[in-house]
Amino acid sequence: MKYKLIAIDMDGTLLNSKEKVSEKNKKALKIATEKGIQVVISTGRIFTSARYYAKLLGVITPIIACNGGLVSEYHRRNVLLENPMDIESCKNVINVLEENDMYYHFYGKEDFYTRELNHNSLKYHNWNKKQKPGDRINIEVLDKPLEFVNKNKPKLFKFVTMENDKEKLEKVEQILKENKDLEVVSSWKGSLDIMKKGVSKGRALKELCNSFNIDRKEVIAIGDNYNDLSMINFAGTGVAMGNGEEDVKKKAQIVTDTNDNDGVSKVLKDLVF
Repeated sequence: MKYKLIAIDMDGTLLNSKEKVSEKNKKALKIATEKGIQVVISTGRIFTSARYYAKLLGVITPIIACNGGLVSEYHRRNVLLENPMDIESCKNVINVLEENDMYYHFYGKEDFYTRELNHNSLKYHNWNKKQKPGDRINIEVLDKPLEFVNKNKPKLFKFVTMENDKEKLEKVEQILKENKDLEVVSSWKGSLDIMKKGVSKGRALKELCNSFNIDRKEVIAIGDNYNDLSMINFAGTGVAMGNGEEDVKKKAQIVTDTNDNDGVSKVLKDLVF
């Protein structure tokens, strides 16, 4: 099979447990690009964070960010697809999370909002200290997120809530899923991603392939978690990481090595090189 596009998740897939891209993975993606294959980063992260890694890899191609809520070319600042949440849905999510005393943050293309610097917001805050100005994530700490959203009506693509108490998280998940305008999926243990209904990496990848005139059979999708299932199911060749969730492994056609053992490089060597 001659492949034309590789869609690759970041956390738990391209990045190792230290959130670094190994030299072997870098080399594999460089070779794929030189062979004329589009390498598309597909992540739940904010666009700014994904752009940093795309630049690091030298990948000039659209980025699927916010679990498919946004698809944009970073080098031309050209938005190809966006599916923001409506303001009423955003307000509903905030109310549910506030009533259940949940940590949460939310973001648009480049603006990241949180009530407190904790969990991922604290991680990004510390990450910013090491970056040059153009690569930093714009983090705003809000005293009253509901008032901010109601007044400013920002274009938001995703909410994230995090909780170590499994029962509490499952309870909140069920409440959120009662809202038929929301898409709720897990991308990491102890967390939920909340987007507009129908938003997914798979849908974004499908639309991207249509615009590039690429058949799904010519696509490899590599991921590790539930938010990667839609693109793994869409792709002609779906690959799960060895460290991935068991349900993801069962539905993938191939299971490669772990993210700490260059699983991306190994599967591309077998499929492409």
